[in-house]
Amino acid sequence: MAKYDRAITVFSPDGHLFQVEYALEAVRKGSLAIGVRGADCVVLAVERKAVAKLQVSQTVRKIARIDDHICLAFAGLTADARVLINRARTEAQSHRLTLDEPASVEYMTKYIAGVQQKYTQSGGVRPFGISMLIVGFDQEGKPALYQTDPSGTYSAWKANAIGRNSKSVREYMEKHYKETSGNDTVKLALKALTEVVEGSTSNIEVAVIEAGCGPRFLTDEELTRLLKEVEADMAARQQQQQ
Repeated sequence: MAKYDRAITVFSPDGHLFQVEYALEAVRKGSLAIGVRGADCVVLAVERKAVAKLQVSQTVRKIARIDDHICLAFAGLTADARVLINRARTEAQSHRLTLDEPASVEYMTKYIAGVQQKYTQSGGVRPFGISMLIVGFDQEGKPALYQTDPSGTYSAWKANAIGRNSKSVREYMEKHYKETSGNDTVKLALKALTEVVEGSTSNIEVAVIEAGCGPRFLTDEELTRLLKEVEADMAARQQQQQ
């Protein structure tokens, strides 16, 4: 296998690009990120890694704004994400300057996926070791959620998870997802996240995107209140099952 996984542009005999698969493995080991599309909002909830005691936690963010109406969360290599986020921001501003209108969520997803795909087909480079959940509102005012991966593939979702333990979280959302609105959408994302992450403000970061508004990060007070409501809902459900 070694002679096939050294070069990114060389297929193995069974049709694999090993460097792309290694990049997917970097995503699977990254911090968990969840996206949930509601009727009137889209929610991104991410696992926040513990930081050093003297480190400023605000400088370590897994959710980034691309434009006034679009933001994303990522799982994988943070340095790779920073490069791709900066390119996406530049493209979003170029789109505004050229066409005098904001780029759609699908357009920005296609652009990001296109850059990722280019880095699987060129010599002297390696794939981006990240997957992204890209959210926002389209021109019709409908919420949108897309996912990209290191191969350059993208797809639209109602709810999805990337990163560590994403498979079990996705299975939870498949069982419990229904189109909700407002805080109910946030609570669904928190319930899915707390399946594998301790439910505390130090471990979780949440951003909510609503129509006509930019991404809004929940404060610690809001997050604490919602986590208590989630715990109460889950306790009530367990009692009903008993």
